[in-house]
Parts: sequence; structure tokens; C-alpha cells
Amino acid sequence: MSIHFLDVGAAYKELQKEIEEAVIFSLQSGQYILGQEVEHFENDFSAYCEARYAVGVGNGLDALRLALLAMKVGPGDEVIVPSNTYIATWLAVSQCGATPIPVEPIEETFNINPNLIESAITSRTKVILPVHLYGQPAELDAILSIARKYNLFVLEDAAQAHGAIYKGKRIGGHGDAVAWSFYPGKNLGAFGDAGAVTTNNYEIADRIRVLRNYGSRIKYINEIQGFNSRLDPIQAAVLRVKLKYLDEWNFRRAEIAGRYHAVLRNSYLLQPVVSTWTQPVWHLYVIRTCQREALRCHLTQAGINTLIHYPIPPHLQKAYTELGYQRGDFPLAEAMADEVCSLPIGPHMSPDDQEQIIAALLDFQS
Repeated sequence: MSIHFLDVGAAYKELQKEIEEAVIFSLQSGQYILGQEVEHFENDFSAYCEARYAVGVGNGLDALRLALLAMKVGPGDEVIVPSNTYIATWLAVSQCGATPIPVEPIEETFNINPNLIESAITSRTKVILPVHLYGQPAELDAILSIARKYNLFVLEDAAQAHGAIYKGKRIGGHGDAVAWSFYPGKNLGAFGDAGAVTTNNYEIADRIRVLRNYGSRIKYINEIQGFNSRLDPIQAAVLRVKLKYLDEWNFRRAEIAGRYHAVLRNSYLLQPVVSTWTQPVWHLYVIRTCQREALRCHLTQAGINTLIHYPIPPHLQKAYTELGYQRGDFPLAEAMADEVCSLPIGPHMSPDDQEQIIAALLDFQS
């Protein structure tokens, strides 16, 4: 028997009737680009995130890129990013012509360290771009305080944090804008690529709406050089259905994470540390061990699939050789890349499967 890292089809099986009815309704509407289905999801999602506006776009990378462009980021500008993140965070900055400036994480939480941000700010810095990595919010109060001090924008990358709570308020409206991915494996996932930006800033929301649609508000009248990055109405219909179940699914993830915590607390594994002021949504459950490859081999032999998020930090990727970074420049990000291992977690994982995973982890220790 093989235990999947994540069963992405299980959500469809659970909600099949509702999802199929929503998709058929969308198909029968005759509106296949933007339209009411997208508007309804944007309204639902902004309300859920406690933000004034939501703008649906084609994918999570475009959400980041269009938000940066709406903040007028361009060539010559710098954007502070985590050294420990998926490369999309960096790519969005580069695609605007700006330069990503990496800052190391807090070792216990994997998120960007606010105490190191100020020293990375220069006269060219335009935006601070924290990532709520693995579903745990970054330290937003400290980050926002620095941003206000230097008159900078804050764009949050919440691709893994749907429903996460920071000091009693959902992620979605703390910074100037928040970028979301609805990639199928996310806590709130579509059946293909999809993304959105939430914000309390009308001007930012308005610019993104124009940017996503060829730079146009009215057909054939183009105000700026825009893009084609519109949330598909069929995906919006699916997301509207799934959004109703997100809190329940996040609760299931939290129960699984709690079981991992309780059993593995005194084991050979370094576990994620949860800050007291956050309620993470456990998109990933990431442990660290210097015996990673041997452990993964042991788990594979036991029929358990694991993943590495992420095996190569952005500064060491071939795509960023022009920045001139070398191994050793960001040692924490490099150590994490060498040691992290993501254990199976998801709202449809059975207790029996988790017990099998835990047994295999403890068996490796013995």
C-alpha cells in the first residue's frame, strides 16, 4: 500500500455533486471570460480574507508580478525577499525588471527574519515581500513597522496560507497587498492554475484589474501595456464551492499536525515551531534532519511518499547566476534546503495512514 503525499482528487470526491453543479451552471451561463462567476468568487474571497477587494488572476506567480507592477516596481528597484522560499517569489520581482534582495529566515519558523530586514534596505528598495511559508504567518507587525519607517510597500506571498490567522485576523489585508495561488495542491486549490490578489487599497486593486486584462477597462481601449491573466470562471466556480469547506479542511490539517507534534516531540527530528500569535493552516508539515536521504529511503520502502520543499534555494539556482551568489552566502537557507523533509498531510488523510507514517518514523529512530 502506498500513502500519497497529498490526494488532490479527494476534495473532488467529497464535493463531487456541488462542484459539478457549479461547473455546469458556469458552462450554461455562456460567460467564459471574467463575468459574474469571477465577481462572485472575488466578493466571497475578499470577505473571507477580511479585505476590501479581491482580484482574480491566472495564477500565483501573476498575482505576485501584477501586484508589484501595481506598486510601480520596475527596473532599478529592489525588493526584499526571503532567502528560503519557492523561486516564484523571486521570479515575480525579476519579471518586473527589479532585483530580489535576499534576507535569511528565523530558523525555528522558516519565515523571513524581521531583525535582518532593515540592514538590507537601500535607497532603491521599493517593497518588502514576506512569505507565509508552509502556512504559518510571518511576523507582520515588525515587518509593517519597518515598511512604514522607510515608506515601503509590503506585499505578502500567501500562496500557502489560505485561512491562516495572525493575531486574531485572517491573512489577506495586513499589508498593502496579498498574493494568492490556487494551484491544485494548495489548501484552497482549483482544478488548474488560478490566483488572486487581496488588498484594502482601491488604487492597487484597480491597477491589477486593468493589468490582468490587456491594460484595458473597455474592449479595444488600452490604457497601458497589460497582460492576459484572468481568473477562469469555471475555476472561480470550483473555488466558490471549496471555500465553504476551507476552515473545516484546515481544522483537519491542524489535527494531523497536532498528532505529529505530540508523538515526535522528543524524537531525532527537528519539528516546526509555531509562534503563539499565529494560527497556521499546515499547508506543509516540514521537519529537519541531517539524515534526510536515509529517512526518505526508509519511508519510501514503507510505501510512504515524502517531498522536499525546496531542494535548491533560489540564490543557487542556475536562473540566478547573474546575481553572483555563491554557496555559503545564505547558510541558513542552504542548511534548510539540505535538511528539510515534508511529511504527508492533508484534509483527507486517514488516521490509519498517519499512524503508519508515525510508526515508520519511529522505527527509523530505533
